Amino acid sequence: MSDALTGTPAAARTIAEPRRSLPPSLLARLVQSAFAGGKVSAVQPLTEGYRNSNFKLRVDSFPEPVVLRIYEHDETLCQKEMDLYRFLGDSVPVPELIHAAPLGDEGLPPFAFFRYVEALTFRELKHHSSPAELAQAAHSVGETLAAIHRHHFDRPGWLNAGPSPGPPLLEGPDAMARFVDLCLAAPPLQERLPTPLRDRIRARMWSCQAQLAVCEGETNLVHNDFGKRNILVRQVKGRWTVAAVLDWEFAVSGTPLGDLAHFLRFERAACPRVEPSFSDGYCHAGGTLPDGWRALGRVVDLVALCEALTRESLPEDVTSELCELVRATVEDRDPQSC
Repeated sequence: MSDALTGTPAAARTIAEPRRSLPPSLLARLVQSAFAGGKVSAVQPLTEGYRNSNFKLRVDSFPEPVVLRIYEHDETLCQKEMDLYRFLGDSVPVPELIHAAPLGDEGLPPFAFFRYVEALTFRELKHHSSPAELAQAAHSVGETLAAIHRHHFDRPGWLNAGPSPGPPLLEGPDAMARFVDLCLAAPPLQERLPTPLRDRIRARMWSCQAQLAVCEGETNLVHNDFGKRNILVRQVKGRWTVAAVLDWEFAVSGTPLGDLAHFLRFERAACPRVEPSFSDGYCHAGGTLPDGWRALGRVVDLVALCEALTRESLPEDVTSELCELVRATVEDRDPQSC
């Protein structure tokens, strides 16, 4: 079933607090499904995500830590991620799958075990690294994103298992602007953004529709949540490089500008941190950037920002961040956080 607002599976938009603990009996049963005879010696909830539940485990029969990922919101997303990992092959670093139960098990949602990736999130590195280290990592992120975007599909749309494109954002022309109009009419968004700001968002979208029409026909693989929490980096032979890209549940066939803009959401012209290293890496690895890509990318990103603000339940800090990003975009300025 698809959501009337987004054209994506309705469950994919449900927001609920992820589990931070599991009953020992349930955890033991899950571990037995992947590691016969194995016993858990340590459990640590991984709290970066807002949707699915992730736990770092030590299992006595396995030499390295593993991650248990439980797909809480949409029973199809486990299979989608597994299929995407196979589709990507060795072209993009992703976590190594150990075991998956895409149909769940005895009343439990779908789940999977992955080899734990010993690395930092790009967000962590950004707060603790030197400018040279951050530039190395940003260049590698750009190269990795270009490798993602080299994959194509036969039409745009939300990616289902396969991976295979499903419905587009909306049928017909002017899809992005019309979609944002739907978001602007949603009560949760109206409670968060005042009328004058909503009017400016609408005007910005429709004023760029001729340029957006080109984007609406693009069919690249787009991660669609290419934020700094989902990118793991580590030092290899003295250089910071991407170790893995996580959380592919939102992946679509669409315009690369969505990922480019998402990664640069809090990049400021007044104090650049990852540019131009990020875009240099992207181009070095074969990615192409159209004229005016930064400005148009921010307009494309308004689609994702407005959709997120239609969700009834959001953490307060996330709501504040989204609202500031929207204001900065329509006011054509840097966001306040650097």
